[in-house]
Amino acid sequence: MSPDTPEPERARERTDGTDARPGDAPRPGGVWPEHAQPPGWPGGLPVPAGTPVTAPGADPLAGYPGVVAELPGATRSRRPLLTALGVVALLTALGAPLGLLWAWAAPATPVRQTPAGTVYATTQPEQPIAADGWFSLLTLGFGVLAAIALWVLLRRRRGPAGLVAVTLGGLGAAVVAWQVGRRIGLSTFQRLVETAPPGTAFTKPVDLRAGGVDWYGPLPVPHGNLLLAAFGAAVTYTLLAGWSRWPSLRPEPEPDAAWPPPPPGFSSAPGDQPAR
Repeated sequence: MSPDTPEPERARERTDGTDARPGDAPRPGGVWPEHAQPPGWPGGLPVPAGTPVTAPGADPLAGYPGVVAELPGATRSRRPLLTALGVVALLTALGAPLGLLWAWAAPATPVRQTPAGTVYATTQPEQPIAADGWFSLLTLGFGVLAAIALWVLLRRRRGPAGLVAVTLGGLGAAVVAWQVGRRIGLSTFQRLVETAPPGTAFTKPVDLRAGGVDWYGPLPVPHGNLLLAAFGAAVTYTLLAGWSRWPSLRPEPEPDAAWPPPPPGFSSAPGDQPAR
């Protein structure tokens, strides 16, 4: 084709498959063979539905899987999902040390062995209520701190995905903390219940009375103070998003930051002249 050929004719030749074959792929380094140059980008009106691939105006990357696989969006689209899953897994794992802290801070309940079984040492013990209170405070604080840390550390991932991740992570951390804390000393307590003679005094490990998990068939549904970590995380993250000065929730450059500093001796006051 001569150099004087109009541009529409050149675009038609590039898109009708005469200069490139669909089976060709770029060589290492992004260099295409001479007989397999990729088609040019079409210009003009949108392509109607049902347009053949080889027709002018069709998708220029159709038949070139090597080009599509190297596009940045093909791998970048998975990063938010992987980041959210990583946040959920990390927060859930942090529930183990949270459960150890709960078992250490909450008091154990004193009990006594009788011929009829194990009973509380006092008529109305306060230790079970204290265990619920300590668990509520620790998990609520954990959810608030987790939301703040996620907002500060993952500022490029702020948005609905971060809210869902920190909420699910807080719920998972609360369940793990409950199971870890209640199992500390549980085997010793069960052994004493079965073998201790009447009159023996010992303690019962911490457990929850205002929360737990109900099963509706195969579906577990947490309730009570097990939801406080997720509640604190969701509320804190939502408030931080509401107070953000950026519409996208992500840090953006200031408009005045692109202006260069004024030269030495420059004054913006009316009538002032630059110093010489």
